[in-house]
Amino acid sequence: MKKYVICGVSNRALQMFIGPIINEFSRESEIVGLLDSDPYRFTVCAEKYPNLEKIPTFSPEQFDKMIDQTHPDYVIVAGRDDTHVDYILSALRKQVDVITEKPMVTNAQDAYKVMQAEAESDARVIVTFNYRYSPYHRKIKEMILEGKVGRITSIDLNWSIDTFHGSSYFRRWNRDRDISGGLSVHKSTHHFDLVNWWLDQKPEEVFAYGGLHYFGKEGELNPRKETSRFCGTCDDQNNCAYFRRWNPRSGSSSFRDDHLLAGVYEKIPYTNYRPDACIYDEEISIEDTYVATVKYDRGSLLSYSINFSAPYEGYRLAINGTKGRIETTEFHEPTRIHFKYPEQTIDYFPLFGAKETIELVKNPGGHGGGDPILLEDLFLGPDPTRPYPILAGSEAGAYSIAVGEGVWRSVKERKPININEILYPSKKVMNNQ
Repeated sequence: MKKYVICGVSNRALQMFIGPIINEFSRESEIVGLLDSDPYRFTVCAEKYPNLEKIPTFSPEQFDKMIDQTHPDYVIVAGRDDTHVDYILSALRKQVDVITEKPMVTNAQDAYKVMQAEAESDARVIVTFNYRYSPYHRKIKEMILEGKVGRITSIDLNWSIDTFHGSSYFRRWNRDRDISGGLSVHKSTHHFDLVNWWLDQKPEEVFAYGGLHYFGKEGELNPRKETSRFCGTCDDQNNCAYFRRWNPRSGSSSFRDDHLLAGVYEKIPYTNYRPDACIYDEEISIEDTYVATVKYDRGSLLSYSINFSAPYEGYRLAINGTKGRIETTEFHEPTRIHFKYPEQTIDYFPLFGAKETIELVKNPGGHGGGDPILLEDLFLGPDPTRPYPILAGSEAGAYSIAVGEGVWRSVKERKPININEILYPSKKVMNNQ
Protein backbone atom coordinates (compact mmCIF):
# COMPACT_ATOMS: atom_id res chain seq x y z
CA MET A 1 0.00 0.00 0.00
CA LYS A 2 1.51 3.30 -1.16
CA LYS A 3 0.79 6.43 0.86
CA TYR A 4 0.21 9.84 -0.76
CA VAL A 5 -0.08 13.42 0.45
CA ILE A 6 -1.63 16.11 -1.73
CA CYS A 7 -0.08 19.58 -1.90
CA GLY A 8 -2.66 21.90 -3.41
CA VAL A 9 -6.29 20.73 -3.10
CA SER A 10 -7.27 22.20 -6.45
CA ASN A 11 -10.06 21.05 -8.72
CA ARG A 12 -7.38 19.31 -10.76
CA ALA A 13 -6.23 17.49 -7.63
CA LEU A 14 -9.79 16.44 -6.83
CA GLN A 15 -10.53 15.14 -10.31
CA MET A 16 -7.19 13.78 -11.45
CA PHE A 17 -5.69 12.32 -8.28
CA ILE A 18 -7.93 12.24 -5.21
CA GLY A 19 -10.99 10.78 -6.92
CA PRO A 20 -9.13 8.02 -8.78
CA ILE A 21 -7.10 7.04 -5.70
CA ILE A 22 -10.31 6.62 -3.73
CA ASN A 23 -12.48 5.07 -6.43
CA GLU A 24 -10.11 3.05 -8.59
CA PHE A 25 -6.77 2.48 -6.87
CA SER A 26 -7.73 2.13 -3.20
CA ARG A 27 -6.27 -1.39 -2.96
CA GLU A 28 -2.84 -0.06 -3.85
CA SER A 29 -2.99 3.53 -2.64
CA GLU A 30 -4.21 5.69 0.21
CA ILE A 31 -4.24 9.42 0.92
CA VAL A 32 -2.75 10.25 4.31
CA GLY A 33 -2.57 14.05 4.27
CA LEU A 34 -3.80 17.20 2.55
CA LEU A 35 -1.99 20.53 2.36
CA ASP A 36 -3.32 23.88 1.17
CA SER A 37 -3.16 27.55 2.12
CA ASP A 38 -6.98 27.79 2.05
CA PRO A 39 -8.78 25.71 4.73
CA TYR A 40 -12.04 25.95 2.80
CA ARG A 41 -10.60 23.61 0.16
CA PHE A 42 -10.41 20.89 2.81
CA THR A 43 -14.13 21.37 3.41
CA VAL A 44 -14.87 21.06 -0.31
CA CYS A 45 -12.74 17.92 -0.50
CA ALA A 46 -14.48 16.31 2.47
CA GLU A 47 -17.91 17.13 1.03
CA LYS A 48 -16.99 15.49 -2.25
CA TYR A 49 -15.16 12.54 -0.67
CA PRO A 50 -16.59 11.97 2.86
CA ASN A 51 -14.12 9.21 3.69
CA LEU A 52 -11.38 11.89 3.73
CA GLU A 53 -13.15 13.91 6.40
CA LYS A 54 -10.75 12.78 9.13
CA ILE A 55 -7.58 12.91 7.05
CA PRO A 56 -4.97 15.24 8.63
CA THR A 57 -4.74 18.66 6.99
CA PHE A 58 -1.81 21.05 6.93
CA SER A 59 -0.89 24.59 5.91
CA PRO A 60 2.12 25.24 3.63
CA GLU A 61 4.47 26.10 6.51
CA GLN A 62 3.65 22.70 8.02
CA PHE A 63 5.09 20.71 5.11
CA ASP A 64 7.88 19.10 7.15
CA LYS A 65 5.43 18.30 9.95
CA MET A 66 3.15 16.61 7.41
CA ILE A 67 5.97 14.44 6.08
CA ASP A 68 7.20 13.49 9.56
CA GLN A 69 3.68 12.70 10.76
CA THR A 70 2.30 10.82 7.75
CA HIS A 71 5.45 9.17 6.27
CA PRO A 72 4.21 9.27 2.66
CA ASP A 73 5.73 7.41 -0.25
CA TYR A 74 4.77 10.19 -2.65
CA VAL A 75 4.02 13.90 -2.56
CA ILE A 76 1.49 14.89 -5.23
CA VAL A 77 1.88 18.54 -6.24
CA ALA A 78 -1.25 19.98 -7.85
CA GLY A 79 -1.64 23.54 -6.60
CA ARG A 80 -1.08 26.86 -8.31
CA ASP A 81 1.97 26.75 -10.59
CA ASP A 82 4.18 29.06 -8.54
CA THR A 83 3.79 26.85 -5.45
CA HIS A 84 5.23 23.78 -7.13
CA VAL A 85 8.92 24.49 -6.70
CA ASP A 86 8.89 24.81 -2.91
CA TYR A 87 6.95 21.56 -2.41
CA ILE A 88 9.12 19.66 -4.89
CA LEU A 89 12.39 20.85 -3.35
CA SER A 90 11.13 20.17 0.18
CA ALA A 91 10.00 16.67 -0.75
CA LEU A 92 13.35 15.86 -2.37
CA ARG A 93 15.17 17.08 0.74
CA LYS A 94 12.97 14.71 2.74
CA GLN A 95 13.81 11.86 0.31
CA VAL A 96 10.17 11.52 -0.79
CA ASP A 97 9.22 10.87 -4.42
CA VAL A 98 7.21 13.57 -6.19
CA ILE A 99 4.37 13.44 -8.70
CA THR A 100 3.76 16.94 -10.03
CA GLU A 101 1.29 18.50 -12.39
CA LYS A 102 2.68 20.34 -15.39
CA PRO A 103 4.29 22.77 -15.61
CA MET A 104 6.77 21.34 -13.13
CA VAL A 105 7.70 24.91 -12.16
CA THR A 106 7.22 28.31 -13.79
CA ASN A 107 10.72 29.22 -14.97
CA ALA A 108 13.99 27.69 -16.10
CA GLN A 109 15.89 28.84 -13.01
CA ASP A 110 13.57 26.86 -10.73
CA ALA A 111 13.64 23.91 -13.14
CA TYR A 112 17.43 23.81 -12.74
CA LYS A 113 17.02 23.86 -8.96
CA VAL A 114 14.72 20.84 -9.17
CA MET A 115 17.14 18.87 -11.33
CA GLN A 116 20.01 19.70 -8.98
CA ALA A 117 17.98 18.73 -5.91
CA GLU A 118 16.92 15.47 -7.51
CA ALA A 119 20.54 14.64 -8.35
CA GLU A 120 21.41 15.07 -4.67
CA SER A 121 18.41 13.08 -3.41
CA ASP A 122 17.43 9.42 -3.37
CA ALA A 123 13.94 10.48 -4.46
CA ARG A 124 12.72 11.17 -7.99
CA VAL A 125 10.30 13.49 -9.77
CA ILE A 126 7.52 12.45 -12.16
CA VAL A 127 5.82 15.12 -14.29
CA THR A 128 2.28 14.21 -15.41
CA PHE A 129 2.41 15.05 -19.11
CA ASN A 130 -0.88 13.41 -20.03
CA TYR A 131 -0.76 14.51 -23.70
CA ARG A 132 1.86 11.81 -24.24
CA TYR A 133 -0.77 9.22 -23.33
CA SER A 134 -3.39 10.07 -25.97
CA PRO A 135 -3.80 7.03 -28.26
CA TYR A 136 -3.03 9.23 -31.27
CA HIS A 137 0.13 10.61 -29.72
CA ARG A 138 1.29 7.15 -28.66
CA LYS A 139 0.64 5.84 -32.17
CA ILE A 140 2.67 8.69 -33.68
CA LYS A 141 5.52 7.86 -31.30
CA GLU A 142 5.36 4.24 -32.39
CA MET A 143 5.38 5.18 -36.07
CA ILE A 144 8.47 7.32 -35.50
CA LEU A 145 10.21 4.50 -33.63
CA GLU A 146 9.32 2.11 -36.47
CA GLY A 147 11.14 4.41 -38.87
CA LYS A 148 8.05 5.32 -40.88
CA VAL A 149 9.21 8.89 -41.51
CA GLY A 150 12.94 8.23 -41.27
CA ARG A 151 15.04 11.04 -39.81
CA ILE A 152 12.70 13.84 -38.78
CA THR A 153 13.54 17.10 -40.49
CA SER A 154 10.71 19.36 -39.33
CA ILE A 155 7.46 19.48 -37.39
CA ASP A 156 4.61 21.94 -37.90
CA LEU A 157 2.26 22.25 -34.92
CA ASN A 158 -0.52 24.83 -34.98
CA TRP A 159 -2.70 25.01 -31.89
CA SER A 160 -6.02 26.83 -31.43
CA ILE A 161 -7.64 27.51 -28.05
CA ASP A 162 -11.29 28.53 -28.35
CA THR A 163 -12.83 31.74 -27.01
CA PHE A 164 -14.27 29.95 -23.97
CA HIS A 165 -11.11 28.20 -22.83
CA GLY A 166 -8.72 30.88 -24.03
CA SER A 167 -10.46 33.74 -22.27
CA SER A 168 -10.57 31.74 -19.02
CA TYR A 169 -6.81 32.13 -18.62
CA PHE A 170 -7.22 35.89 -18.64
CA ARG A 171 -9.90 35.84 -15.93
CA ARG A 172 -7.76 33.85 -13.48
CA TRP A 173 -4.32 33.96 -11.94
CA ASN A 174 -2.77 32.60 -15.14
CA ARG A 175 -2.65 36.17 -16.51
CA ASP A 176 0.17 37.01 -14.08
CA ARG A 177 3.50 35.82 -15.49
CA ASP A 178 5.12 35.75 -12.05
CA ILE A 179 2.55 33.17 -10.96
CA SER A 180 2.05 31.11 -14.12
CA GLY A 181 5.13 31.75 -16.24
CA GLY A 182 2.82 33.04 -18.96
CA LEU A 183 0.88 30.84 -21.33
CA SER A 184 3.96 29.73 -23.26
CA VAL A 185 4.88 27.97 -20.01
CA HIS A 186 1.55 27.16 -18.35
CA LYS A 187 -0.13 25.83 -21.50
CA SER A 188 2.48 25.33 -24.18
CA THR A 189 4.72 23.10 -22.05
CA HIS A 190 2.18 20.38 -22.87
CA HIS A 191 2.95 20.87 -26.55
CA PHE A 192 6.70 21.38 -26.28
CA ASP A 193 7.09 18.25 -24.18
CA LEU A 194 5.08 16.25 -26.71
CA VAL A 195 7.37 17.34 -29.54
CA ASN A 196 10.50 16.81 -27.43
CA TRP A 197 9.29 13.28 -26.62
CA TRP A 198 8.45 12.42 -30.23
CA LEU A 199 11.82 13.67 -31.42
CA ASP A 200 13.87 12.31 -28.51
CA GLN A 201 16.06 15.38 -29.00
CA LYS A 202 16.95 18.35 -26.85
CA PRO A 203 15.90 21.87 -27.90
CA GLU A 204 18.84 24.21 -28.46
CA GLU A 205 17.47 27.55 -29.57
CA VAL A 206 14.12 29.31 -29.96
CA PHE A 207 13.05 32.44 -31.78
CA ALA A 208 9.52 33.77 -31.42
CA TYR A 209 7.11 36.57 -32.07
CA GLY A 210 4.03 37.16 -29.96
CA GLY A 211 1.58 39.70 -28.75
CA LEU A 212 -1.54 40.53 -26.78
CA HIS A 213 -4.24 41.06 -29.39
CA TYR A 214 -7.56 39.92 -27.93
CA PHE A 215 -7.31 40.61 -24.22
CA GLY A 216 -5.81 43.27 -21.96
CA LYS A 217 -6.51 46.98 -21.91
CA GLU A 218 -6.21 47.35 -25.71
CA GLY A 219 -8.47 44.43 -26.56
CA GLU A 220 -10.48 45.43 -29.63
CA LEU A 221 -13.75 43.99 -28.33
CA ASN A 222 -13.59 45.75 -24.96
CA PRO A 223 -17.04 47.38 -24.61
CA ARG A 224 -15.77 50.11 -22.29
CA LYS A 225 -12.44 51.21 -20.84
CA GLU A 226 -12.86 50.44 -17.16
CA THR A 227 -10.62 48.79 -14.55
CA SER A 228 -11.29 46.18 -11.86
CA ARG A 229 -14.49 44.74 -13.32
CA PHE A 230 -15.73 41.20 -12.59
CA CYS A 231 -17.92 39.29 -15.01
CA GLY A 232 -20.42 38.24 -12.35
CA THR A 233 -21.27 41.84 -11.43
CA CYS A 234 -20.31 43.75 -14.56
CA ASP A 235 -22.70 46.28 -16.12
CA ASP A 236 -21.18 45.58 -19.53
CA GLN A 237 -22.22 41.92 -19.77
CA ASN A 238 -24.69 42.52 -22.57
CA ASN A 239 -22.08 44.39 -24.60
CA CYS A 240 -19.24 41.91 -24.06
CA ALA A 241 -18.93 39.50 -26.99
CA TYR A 242 -17.04 36.89 -24.96
CA PHE A 243 -19.63 36.90 -22.18
CA ARG A 244 -22.60 36.78 -24.57
CA ARG A 245 -21.11 33.92 -26.60
CA TRP A 246 -21.10 31.55 -23.65
CA ASN A 247 -23.84 32.94 -21.44
CA PRO A 248 -27.36 33.17 -22.90
CA ARG A 249 -29.65 35.74 -21.33
CA SER A 250 -31.80 32.92 -19.94
CA GLY A 251 -28.88 31.92 -17.73
CA SER A 252 -29.11 28.31 -18.94
CA SER A 253 -25.53 27.86 -20.12
CA SER A 254 -24.24 24.35 -19.53
CA PHE A 255 -20.61 25.20 -20.22
CA ARG A 256 -18.19 24.73 -17.35
CA ASP A 257 -14.55 25.54 -16.94
CA ASP A 258 -12.82 22.26 -16.12
CA HIS A 259 -10.45 24.12 -13.79
CA LEU A 260 -13.36 25.09 -11.52
CA LEU A 261 -15.90 23.24 -9.39
CA ALA A 262 -18.59 25.81 -10.11
CA GLY A 263 -19.57 27.64 -13.25
CA VAL A 264 -17.31 30.33 -14.62
CA TYR A 265 -19.32 33.24 -13.24
CA GLU A 266 -20.73 31.62 -10.12
CA LYS A 267 -19.40 32.76 -6.78
CA ILE A 268 -16.59 30.54 -5.51
CA PRO A 269 -15.87 31.04 -1.81
CA TYR A 270 -12.19 30.10 -2.00
CA THR A 271 -9.97 32.57 -0.20
CA ASN A 272 -8.54 35.34 -2.40
CA TYR A 273 -9.71 33.62 -5.59
CA ARG A 274 -11.87 35.19 -8.27
CA PRO A 275 -12.20 33.27 -11.55
CA ASP A 276 -14.21 36.04 -13.23
CA ALA A 277 -11.82 39.00 -13.40
CA CYS A 278 -12.18 41.14 -16.51
CA ILE A 279 -10.34 39.86 -19.57
CA TYR A 280 -9.61 43.51 -20.49
CA ASP A 281 -7.85 44.49 -17.26
CA GLU A 282 -4.77 46.64 -17.68
CA GLU A 283 -2.79 44.41 -15.31
CA ILE A 284 -2.71 41.63 -17.91
CA SER A 285 0.88 41.43 -19.12
CA ILE A 286 1.13 38.04 -20.84
CA GLU A 287 0.63 37.25 -24.52
CA ASP A 288 -2.34 35.57 -26.21
CA THR A 289 -0.64 34.77 -29.54
CA TYR A 290 2.70 33.13 -30.35
CA VAL A 291 4.59 31.99 -33.43
CA ALA A 292 7.90 30.26 -32.70
CA THR A 293 10.70 28.26 -34.30
CA VAL A 294 12.74 25.80 -32.25
CA LYS A 295 16.01 24.20 -33.33
CA TYR A 296 17.00 20.80 -31.88
CA ASP A 297 20.39 19.31 -31.15
CA ARG A 298 20.19 16.66 -33.89
CA GLY A 299 18.96 18.99 -36.60
CA SER A 300 15.17 18.83 -36.41
CA LEU A 301 13.14 22.04 -36.55
CA LEU A 302 9.79 22.87 -34.96
CA SER A 303 7.43 25.52 -36.32
CA TYR A 304 4.86 26.23 -33.60
CA SER A 305 1.96 28.61 -33.23
CA ILE A 306 -0.83 29.04 -30.70
CA ASN A 307 -3.81 31.38 -30.58
CA PHE A 308 -5.84 31.77 -27.38
CA SER A 309 -8.96 33.24 -28.96
CA ALA A 310 -10.00 30.96 -31.81
CA PRO A 311 -13.44 29.89 -33.08
CA TYR A 312 -12.73 26.26 -32.16
CA GLU A 313 -10.25 24.24 -30.13
CA GLY A 314 -7.77 21.75 -31.54
CA TYR A 315 -4.56 21.39 -33.49
CA ARG A 316 -3.08 20.61 -36.87
CA LEU A 317 0.14 18.59 -36.99
CA ALA A 318 2.57 17.58 -39.71
CA ILE A 319 5.80 15.65 -39.18
CA ASN A 320 8.24 15.60 -42.09
CA GLY A 321 11.07 13.11 -42.44
CA THR A 322 13.51 11.65 -44.93
CA LYS A 323 11.16 8.71 -45.59
CA GLY A 324 7.71 10.27 -45.32
CA ARG A 325 5.22 12.53 -43.61
CA ILE A 326 2.59 12.17 -40.85
CA GLU A 327 -0.45 14.44 -40.69
CA THR A 328 -3.32 14.66 -38.24
CA THR A 329 -5.94 17.16 -37.16
CA GLU A 330 -7.80 17.03 -33.87
CA PHE A 331 -10.83 19.04 -32.78
CA HIS A 332 -11.28 19.31 -29.00
CA GLU A 333 -14.38 20.03 -26.94
CA PRO A 334 -17.07 18.95 -29.42
CA THR A 335 -19.86 20.51 -27.35
CA ARG A 336 -18.33 23.91 -28.08
CA ILE A 337 -17.93 23.42 -31.84
CA HIS A 338 -20.83 24.72 -33.91
CA PHE A 339 -19.92 23.13 -37.26
CA LYS A 340 -19.42 19.62 -38.62
CA TYR A 341 -15.90 18.29 -38.36
CA PRO A 342 -14.23 15.00 -39.25
CA GLU A 343 -13.19 12.31 -36.79
CA GLN A 344 -9.48 12.34 -36.12
CA THR A 345 -7.31 9.99 -38.13
CA ILE A 346 -3.58 9.77 -38.76
CA ASP A 347 -2.50 10.09 -42.39
CA TYR A 348 0.85 8.63 -43.40
CA PHE A 349 2.45 9.61 -46.69
CA PRO A 350 5.56 7.61 -47.56
CA LEU A 351 8.00 9.68 -49.58
CA PHE A 352 7.42 7.33 -52.52
CA GLY A 353 4.22 5.32 -52.28
CA ALA A 354 0.55 5.27 -51.42
CA LYS A 355 -1.10 7.21 -48.60
CA GLU A 356 -2.27 5.28 -45.54
CA THR A 357 -5.06 6.44 -43.21
CA ILE A 358 -5.02 5.05 -39.68
CA GLU A 359 -8.16 4.97 -37.55
CA LEU A 360 -7.61 4.30 -33.86
CA VAL A 361 -9.79 2.93 -31.10
CA LYS A 362 -10.50 5.80 -28.72
CA ASN A 363 -9.93 5.56 -24.99
CA PRO A 364 -12.50 7.00 -22.57
CA GLY A 365 -11.38 9.67 -20.15
CA GLY A 366 -9.91 13.14 -20.12
CA HIS A 367 -7.29 14.58 -22.47
CA GLY A 368 -8.22 12.33 -25.36
CA GLY A 369 -8.25 9.22 -23.21
CA GLY A 370 -4.76 9.87 -21.92
CA ASP A 371 -5.60 10.49 -18.26
CA PRO A 372 -6.74 6.95 -17.32
CA ILE A 373 -3.64 5.34 -18.85
CA LEU A 374 -1.35 7.84 -17.14
CA LEU A 375 -3.06 7.10 -13.83
CA GLU A 376 -2.46 3.37 -14.28
CA ASP A 377 1.24 4.04 -14.80
CA LEU A 378 1.33 6.28 -11.73
CA PHE A 379 -0.52 4.04 -9.30
CA LEU A 380 0.07 0.54 -10.71
CA GLY A 381 3.52 1.08 -12.19
CA PRO A 382 4.52 1.54 -15.83
CA ASP A 383 2.92 -0.88 -18.27
CA PRO A 384 5.53 -3.66 -18.71
CA THR A 385 4.27 -4.46 -22.23
CA ARG A 386 4.92 -0.96 -23.55
CA PRO A 387 8.19 -1.06 -25.51
CA TYR A 388 9.21 2.55 -24.93
CA PRO A 389 9.43 4.92 -21.93
CA ILE A 390 6.59 7.41 -21.53
CA LEU A 391 6.52 8.71 -17.94
CA ALA A 392 8.30 12.06 -17.84
CA GLY A 393 10.95 13.05 -15.33
CA SER A 394 12.42 16.34 -14.16
CA GLU A 395 14.67 16.81 -17.20
CA ALA A 396 11.70 16.54 -19.56
CA GLY A 397 9.79 18.96 -17.36
CA ALA A 398 12.74 21.35 -17.37
CA TYR A 399 13.25 21.39 -21.13
CA SER A 400 9.56 22.01 -21.80
CA ILE A 401 9.67 24.98 -19.41
CA ALA A 402 12.92 26.29 -20.88
CA VAL A 403 11.39 26.33 -24.37
CA GLY A 404 8.30 28.11 -23.02
CA GLU A 405 10.39 30.70 -21.22
CA GLY A 406 12.58 31.04 -24.29
CA VAL A 407 9.46 31.85 -26.32
CA TRP A 408 8.30 34.76 -24.17
CA ARG A 409 11.85 36.02 -23.64
CA SER A 410 12.42 36.01 -27.38
CA VAL A 411 9.22 38.00 -27.83
CA LYS A 412 10.35 40.56 -25.24
CA GLU A 413 14.03 40.72 -26.18
CA ARG A 414 13.55 40.36 -29.96
CA LYS A 415 16.37 37.88 -30.40
CA PRO A 416 16.96 34.11 -30.45
CA ILE A 417 17.22 32.51 -27.02
CA ASN A 418 19.76 29.78 -26.25
CA ILE A 419 17.94 27.10 -24.25
CA ASN A 420 20.98 25.80 -22.37
CA GLU A 421 21.95 29.31 -21.29
CA ILE A 422 18.66 29.91 -19.51
CA LEU A 423 18.43 26.36 -18.14
CA TYR A 424 22.06 25.83 -17.05
CA PRO A 425 23.54 29.01 -15.50
CA SER A 426 27.14 27.80 -15.77
CA LYS A 427 26.85 27.47 -19.56
CA LYS A 428 25.72 31.09 -19.85
CA VAL A 429 28.74 32.20 -17.83
CA MET A 430 31.09 30.11 -19.99
CA ASN A 431 29.57 31.46 -23.22
CA ASN A 432 29.96 35.04 -22.00
CA GLN A 433 33.63 34.63 -21.15
